[in-house]
Amino acid sequence: MRLSPRAGFVLAATIFISLMAAAAAPSPLYPVYQSRWGFSSFTLTLIFAVYVFALLAALLTAGSISDHIGRRPVIAIGLLLLCGSMLIFIFAGGPGDLMAARIVQGLATGFITATVTAMIVDLQPSSSTGSIVTGSSPTTGIAIGAVLAGALVQYAPWPRFLVYWVLLAVYLLMLALLALAPEPVGSPRPHRSIVLRALRPSAGVAVPARTVFVAMVPALCATWALGGLYLSLGSSAVAEVFGIRNHFVAGLILGAFFLSGAIGSVIAMRLPAGLQRAFSYTALASGVILSVVATLTSTIALYVAGSVVAGLGFGATFLMAMSAIAAVTPPAERGQTFATTFVVSYAAFSVPAVAAGLAAQQWGLRGTLVGYGVLDVSLVVLATLMALRTRSATADEPAASKGPCVDVGSYAVPSE
Repeated sequence: MRLSPRAGFVLAATIFISLMAAAAAPSPLYPVYQSRWGFSSFTLTLIFAVYVFALLAALLTAGSISDHIGRRPVIAIGLLLLCGSMLIFIFAGGPGDLMAARIVQGLATGFITATVTAMIVDLQPSSSTGSIVTGSSPTTGIAIGAVLAGALVQYAPWPRFLVYWVLLAVYLLMLALLALAPEPVGSPRPHRSIVLRALRPSAGVAVPARTVFVAMVPALCATWALGGLYLSLGSSAVAEVFGIRNHFVAGLILGAFFLSGAIGSVIAMRLPAGLQRAFSYTALASGVILSVVATLTSTIALYVAGSVVAGLGFGATFLMAMSAIAAVTPPAERGQTFATTFVVSYAAFSVPAVAAGLAAQQWGLRGTLVGYGVLDVSLVVLATLMALRTRSATADEPAASKGPCVDVGSYAVPSE
């Protein structure tokens, strides 16, 4: 029995969401681990960041391999690695084990992310559905993971283990269903030299997508740097700055940020092209500003409101970026182009968070959060300027040099 393309599309989206749920699952547990094993905020951010460094290594080596050997084998390898990482979390006895679990989890995520994104676009039932799903799945998954972990840590038995057992069961089910999924690449049997060449560390963007990709880099950095801060130090901020030590509440606040990201992506998709970018960047910047004011005044209600507004901007901005890049990327180059997109995103996800961990030791968590917010708003301003420059350059091109235009967000991109 083989799943239909539509069922395969749903399965790919579910795998993506469950993958990102695991990325967030340890976050409500970080204060528990810190209290139990006595490590610093810098060590905490390192535990968070090694996941991303491993992810980037996998993306750079395996990000485009699915274009040659098929989507299913690469996703299957990633799911097996995820199962292994959940077992390491379950039996962890210290920060070293947590780092090992995060490294394996990062490798798994690197194998799956670009590949499942390409599979979603390959099997999408309509031209816009894939962009909606790829734009909203990360935030939806992270929200589910944060809330689920927070609830289980606070109220369920085996608080340090149960969330990982639940996710392990989910990944085993996904593996079984993946065997029945359609293979969008067909039945590729590439020569060994082609496969080895594809495994060499590389990053690249399809030529038709490069102008849009460059314009989207500041926006990708602004969104994912903010997401990295929430997942690494967000639970600690709720406890130390606002005095709330309930793990479920911390998970809810993380979930509110990322779930509003999923809602923001849906809102942005329904907006006219001229308003999409304005909504995305305005929500992102204003939400961060509200959160900074809340941090300075220790006002938890304002912090939650700022998190929700910033989350709307997070999701809308990421969807706009993915839509723009997908619209101008040829199918044969989607794996590598999406891999490069996620390399940029995840680098922004990790490096600033590690810097924040160091800064928190020097200037305290409150001052670090404020400075981080100022830098993030600056990136949004830069993204706006880049967008205006790109649109102006496109408008100035001779009409004869353009094909019919695909309007993606607020960018007029010449189609092939």
